[in-house]
Amino acid sequence: MDINTVDSFRRPTRPAELRLAEGETFLAGGSWLFSEPQPDVTGLVDLTALAWPAVESSAAGLRLAATCTLAELAALHDTGWTAEPLFRESCRALLGSFKVWNVATVGGNLCLALAAAPMAALTVALDASLEVWGPDGTVRTLDALDLIVGPGRTVLDHGDLLRAIDLPALALTGETASRKASLRPLGRSAAFVVGRRDADGRFTVVVTAATPHPYRFRFDGIPTAPELRATLDTIPEWYDDPHGSPDWRRAITLRLAEELRTELAEREGAR
Repeated sequence: MDINTVDSFRRPTRPAELRLAEGETFLAGGSWLFSEPQPDVTGLVDLTALAWPAVESSAAGLRLAATCTLAELAALHDTGWTAEPLFRESCRALLGSFKVWNVATVGGNLCLALAAAPMAALTVALDASLEVWGPDGTVRTLDALDLIVGPGRTVLDHGDLLRAIDLPALALTGETASRKASLRPLGRSAAFVVGRRDADGRFTVVVTAATPHPYRFRFDGIPTAPELRATLDTIPEWYDDPHGSPDWRRAITLRLAEELRTELAEREGAR
């Protein structure tokens, strides 16, 4: 879709040029930005001009640029990290075409803050920290869990820019599994649940899509079925939209989480 209110376009080459003027917004992939009218947008600031490396690897883990596309993320292989399959599983949860995958970005999906945003599930499950640049030149770090506060709402202020997503080595060495449910075969995620078991036996479960914002729960070891259910039942609110009722979302989340608990427990027993 054309955005016929836009009358300016900038390609910054250094951080000092990232301060937004009135009416400007950041542009990365634009898969959502160009999908519907943006009556308040009069200028675009193209982040791809900064040419940030999509993925940087080190002993500390992986750094994803906010402009890393889903296609680039899904293409990662032979990284040596046990959690690598979760990259592709999370990208598939978007159900986008190859055209969407080649423009949609990890950072854009996070900042859009849809309940069904699969990059929220990925980053929260892998204990990601987010590097955020403020318009005054300050840099701060957020736990990915704290970014999204509700559908379409984040803690970012106008002019804040998500620069990078850091995935720590400890989480990347964990074994992961995920489950997704939708009302229709090609429908938007109504529940997306991720489980992670670390080398020291600790178990993490993350719930997204079924709730207004992500939830993350930790256990010292693989919990029993009643323990897992009781913990998930502390979630105070389940999302309600045409893609699923709250009661159904709660029920399907409990079922998917139990499947993950069983799968990761069986993998542990097979070692």
